[in-house]
Amino acid sequence: MTGEVTIQYALNRPRFPTLATEQVAYLYLEAQPAASAVAAAAPLNLALVLDRSGSMAGQKIRDLRQAARLTLDRLGPDDLVSLVLFDDTVDVLAAARPAADRAALLAQIERSEERGGTQMSLGLQAGLAQLRAGLGPDRVSRLLLLTDGETWDDEERCRELAQQATALGAPITALGLGDEWNQALLTDLADLSGGNWEFIDTPDRILAAFQHVVVTMQRTVVTNATLILRLVRHVQPRGVWRVRPLIDRLSARAVGERDVQVALGDLQSEGQSVLVELSLPPRAPGDYRLAQAEVNYDVPGAGAGLKATADIVVTFTAEAATAVNGAVMNTVERVTAFKLMTRALDERETADAGQRTQRLRAAATRLLDAGEVQLAQEAQAAAAQLDAGQALSPHATKRLVSATRRLEMSDLG
Repeated sequence: MTGEVTIQYALNRPRFPTLATEQVAYLYLEAQPAASAVAAAAPLNLALVLDRSGSMAGQKIRDLRQAARLTLDRLGPDDLVSLVLFDDTVDVLAAARPAADRAALLAQIERSEERGGTQMSLGLQAGLAQLRAGLGPDRVSRLLLLTDGETWDDEERCRELAQQATALGAPITALGLGDEWNQALLTDLADLSGGNWEFIDTPDRILAAFQHVVVTMQRTVVTNATLILRLVRHVQPRGVWRVRPLIDRLSARAVGERDVQVALGDLQSEGQSVLVELSLPPRAPGDYRLAQAEVNYDVPGAGAGLKATADIVVTFTAEAATAVNGAVMNTVERVTAFKLMTRALDERETADAGQRTQRLRAAATRLLDAGEVQLAQEAQAAAAQLDAGQALSPHATKRLVSATRRLEMSDLG
């Protein structure tokens, strides 16, 4: 079976000037599942791993029960679902079973009550065990984690479990509720497992977040996607970012003298796009092969080890000035804003307040250039607060990073 994924690309210039020195180029790549693959989306193997610690009391636990109930409504009879609750202990309320067994699952959901402290690794370990029971080549396996607080003395164990999730082909979607959860940890769980993280600012948004996550999982038609760029001699990679559906830095590794590999993970029906920053060597006027892009992937229930390829060609011209691709450059502005914003707000960053302030203001400028006026104003306000010697609230930090990741990307130009 071939042709389930197509590759399109655009560069930030249709023609690059001939220079005596190296120059930067931006390559926008889009991997898009074909209609035939979208129509054959596979059933889910879903583990719900939910925090029931004491801080979830009241409206949080009530909204969580409602979200879990309505999640069942969205699942098909062939989907598998398991329900794991954790505090400083863990309970498997429902072992992996068909979603068609709705009455039994609903009865277990009603048993969920808040109590105790928070030890996230217990919930993750139990959730992965349930996913293992439902693994199969015809299913899409995923773990959905929700927490509202800091875990106790087991962060490294959580990261180890996220790596195990990668080996299972079961990315983690980590939902952080409120302001007290550890953003660095949830980001790592998503990155290490090939998944995603989301910020839920108030309990009444739990339901919408669950619905969005489940719908996204149901649109997964390609799994274990990996991008390999085979660059020609003297072309150097400088960075790779996912830009659609969300902005994220992607870890690239060398797999040869000029080959770069990037894990893409899932492709939903709308596809996935990346931005690659490259250094181009001097060239005489003419057309040159820049790279070959290859996407390796699996289609649950249809085949593994499939491949799509596309040749990337760059044109050099003797013209002194050349036009730019506005859509690609708009994407570059948004990615640059994301880089500046995350570096300014990362709790692991060692920069002083002055450097953080400068980055926030630079991010605001990029956001204005990209037409994101409201977010630019929020970044400016945060910079002014830091400049006045005031710490940013956890809510403001999470809101700014989350909103910057969600910047709508321009269409491929």
